[in-house]
Amino acid sequence: MRLVSVDRIRQAQRLLEPVVRRTPMEHARDLEETHGGPVRFKCENLQRTGSFKIRGAYTRIHGLTDEERARGVVAASAGNHAQGVALAAALLGTKATVFMPERAPLPKLAATKGYGAEVHLHGAVLEEALAEAIAFAERTGAVFIHPFDHEDIIAGQGTVGLEILDQVPEVATVLVSTGGGGLVGGVASAIKAVRPDVRMVAVQAEAAAAFPLSLAAGAPVRLHSMQTMADGIAVGQPGPLTYAHVSSLVDDVLTVSEESLSRAVLLCLERRKLVVEPAGAAAVAALLEYPGAFPAPVVAVLSGGNVDPLLLMQIIQHGMTAAGRYLSLRLCVPDRPGSLAGVLSKVGELGANVVDVEHSRISGRLAIGEVEIALKLETRGPEHCADVAAELQRGGYTVMP
Repeated sequence: MRLVSVDRIRQAQRLLEPVVRRTPMEHARDLEETHGGPVRFKCENLQRTGSFKIRGAYTRIHGLTDEERARGVVAASAGNHAQGVALAAALLGTKATVFMPERAPLPKLAATKGYGAEVHLHGAVLEEALAEAIAFAERTGAVFIHPFDHEDIIAGQGTVGLEILDQVPEVATVLVSTGGGGLVGGVASAIKAVRPDVRMVAVQAEAAAAFPLSLAAGAPVRLHSMQTMADGIAVGQPGPLTYAHVSSLVDDVLTVSEESLSRAVLLCLERRKLVVEPAGAAAVAALLEYPGAFPAPVVAVLSGGNVDPLLLMQIIQHGMTAAGRYLSLRLCVPDRPGSLAGVLSKVGELGANVVDVEHSRISGRLAIGEVEIALKLETRGPEHCADVAAELQRGGYTVMP
């Protein structure tokens, strides 16, 4: 199968120059020691519509004939592709219809409508919305805009790779958050044509990783189930074209845990002041989960920043727990006036902050005259957690298993 050439990607770059933003590189100095050299984030979360998707969507719709544009376009997406198609269609003067899963994040739904698309909610998962979008195209004659498996889509996404080469010409490793493979396929096509020595790494959520199984089988394989916070890269099966690009041009495909994804979102927010959705932070999660594994200079692509604020709150708490910033423990103390106050005073002396406290006299594990105190504490990290637990034990409080 013919791969997208760097010349085609350069054509897309010229086309997109007045449309997309040349997103910045953020220097992640706090990760340099771990990886032995410079680490930078390519901030596509700051792109128009909040992700790289506008690049491929505009390139694809621009390539349609006048007659095709008159029929309108249709797409299916959990959110980012939907917004890219909606904005591209508006800019190019064609009608966009978008099918999204019934539980699509509300901010992505509102943004897609805000760009002028007609939105229909259908199915519990993206594959069901995708099937309905294809059926709509067959019924109405609208042109189906695939989220990743088309040459124009790959060429548009590949312009991210050209920008990386221009901004960090000495780059040694590029990590790309990966779902269907359109972004990593395009970036790899651009970079490998100019710098074949650069190590290209695709990063998937381990709970939604179709590429490792597909590469092992020698052809695209469908996952039977997926469950990840990274909805933007939860794709059940690669396309034939993106599979060909990844199998030919990508050096490694790695998976990352949900804990690493939440830690990565927290790191971007706390240290870089960047709002990044879990799918967009997968490349950063790989930096956290595989310390020292990548030749520097390293560029990690932050592919999107469209995240529901309520989900972001949950992710922050999850990330702080995964990073050892929360400590939950149960203490057995004498049931007498002042016991709880004494525990809380000791916790304060140890520099921990009480998030939640529960006081109970009802437990089969307690003797007469004892009370159980359950604490949730905010700490400075894993070492501080261990110190707090040890000091409470030494202070005469029984830390229960």
